Amino acid sequence: MPPLRLTFASYNIHKGVGLDRRRDPERIVSVLREIDADVIALQEADRRFGAREAVIPRDILDDHSPWMPVAPGMRPMSLGWHGNVLLVRRGIEVLDVRAVALPTLEPRGAVCAELAVAGRRLRVVGMHLDLSGLRRRHQVRAVCDHLAGCEGDAPAVMMGDLNEWSRNGGALGAFDPHHSVLAPGRSFPARRPLAQLDRIVVSGDWAVDDIGVHHSALAAVASDHLPVFARLALPT
Repeated sequence: MPPLRLTFASYNIHKGVGLDRRRDPERIVSVLREIDADVIALQEADRRFGAREAVIPRDILDDHSPWMPVAPGMRPMSLGWHGNVLLVRRGIEVLDVRAVALPTLEPRGAVCAELAVAGRRLRVVGMHLDLSGLRRRHQVRAVCDHLAGCEGDAPAVMMGDLNEWSRNGGALGAFDPHHSVLAPGRSFPARRPLAQLDRIVVSGDWAVDDIGVHHSALAAVASDHLPVFARLALPT
């Protein structure tokens, strides 16, 4: 049988505020449509203060997109958990979703979902790590420990804004040895990318067909980050 192929993407949407200083959720959704990934990790998907209102109104996703939002413990007006949410293509079964508490002095968290696709079970984590290097390493360990504590083995994909300026060191070295830290390319700042802050990390089960940064006229102004993606294959 042919391998199961899926596209994963990560996008820090900067609370929907573009480089033109306009908050435009529909523009964000248009960028997501350009990528057309099966699973997308969004960061900064909620406003930071008050009711933590969702940047992308839920009805826009429900009525005009192929994805459903997945996050635990969402506030009534929020989309994610500490701004993190997974968008999962409709038709993919969500078996479980949990919050992953991250050690930090400011509100940070990660979202872990267990999915079923074509009879295969897999785990996906969306995260936004700290600005502090020491805390980033602790947060990576917290995510890896969470996955190690899940019942049963399953292929895993972790992705998000890791806030790690080092190309190969720093917090990237805290991932388990059997994980591969992919470097899709420079994604920040969007207008003139210099840093590979946005990463996708995969377990050894996956074969990597393609990785990259999504460049388009729309993505160049929609957020201060560019989206990154990975096309992965899983033997059946």
